[in-house]
Amino acid sequence: MKHFHFWASFCLCLSVVLTGCDPKPKFVTSEIVNPIPLKFGDPYLLHASDGRYYMYGTSMEDGFEAFVSDDLLSWEPCGQVYKGGSEGQWNEDCFWAPEVYERDGRYYMFFSANYRENPTDEVENFKIGVAVSDSPAGPFMDLMDRPVFNPDYPIIDANVYFDDAHGRCYLYFSRCCYKHPVESEIADSLRSVGSFQAIEESWVYGVEMKPDFSGIIGEPRLLLAPPTRLDDAQAEWESRSATHGEVNRRWTEGSYLFREGDTYYIMYSANSYAGKFYAVGYATAKSPLGPFTKAANNPVLQENVSQGGTVMGTGHNMVITMPDGQRYCVYHGRMSDNPGERVVLMDRLDIDSKGILTVSGPTTEPQQIAVKQ
Repeated sequence: MKHFHFWASFCLCLSVVLTGCDPKPKFVTSEIVNPIPLKFGDPYLLHASDGRYYMYGTSMEDGFEAFVSDDLLSWEPCGQVYKGGSEGQWNEDCFWAPEVYERDGRYYMFFSANYRENPTDEVENFKIGVAVSDSPAGPFMDLMDRPVFNPDYPIIDANVYFDDAHGRCYLYFSRCCYKHPVESEIADSLRSVGSFQAIEESWVYGVEMKPDFSGIIGEPRLLLAPPTRLDDAQAEWESRSATHGEVNRRWTEGSYLFREGDTYYIMYSANSYAGKFYAVGYATAKSPLGPFTKAANNPVLQENVSQGGTVMGTGHNMVITMPDGQRYCVYHGRMSDNPGERVVLMDRLDIDSKGILTVSGPTTEPQQIAVKQ
């Protein structure tokens, strides 16, 4: 037994010597400064199996482009990776919010677009589609000549959660505000002061999806909606676009779901994406389809101009785990010196021992981010 301990200690010491006297893995870091030099909305960052980082977003009138980087500092254009709107395709225009997932060596892009099939001539006829490629740099081609499913209301902002342990996957999306007026104490108060006669709302739904993405299983379940009561702790921040007179709508959109331990976190955006009050909150549940409870520390990401900063309109986020295990929130925002242009930002996301999620942003100071091991 003594000989075993001797050799175990010797091997450990030799390992430490050969790895530079530090048995812990080393990481290559980049010094990132927000905003990242990419200018579009609804960003999605994929760390692909080739070791490179691919960024997708709402950027083109007839599809999507992508950019690739090794270090999150220098970005190369991949060009247009998906082209839609052509005769014979299910989609027509308004290509929004792509998310790309690597599954079994292939890459699947979920996105929103206006459905060409529009018998009642709706102004907003958005549905969710999926395209596939053998490369994260595309080209992506429609997996089907139709949307994943066709509800009787417009939907946007697809997000997919894969529960590999149980062989299931779930689709999350937002029902649009279009033709969806909702009565609430907030709507009553705005009507009473002559601001708006009606308030339209968007709601986040979740539903199990077939593993081949060809349709859904069961009916979508309502997961998140704007508060209905004035005394609700979430009502003030989720209603700012309406209460400040920007528009007669309240949004719950841009959802992103991930799991930490036995808790499911769903992040979401509220207020108008075009205004300065766009902000991010989150809710938690013990099941991927809820019920979800909104967090008391919402919003976890919002403008900082009112505090002397330069960033506003922060929203539509996703979450990525970097090689050192640290999570980051990737989102778009607007700089106060050019509010008409959306830019990409990323900031550290942490969950403490009590399960409370925080985002350290928006920042414009340098931050060290591990990009490679």
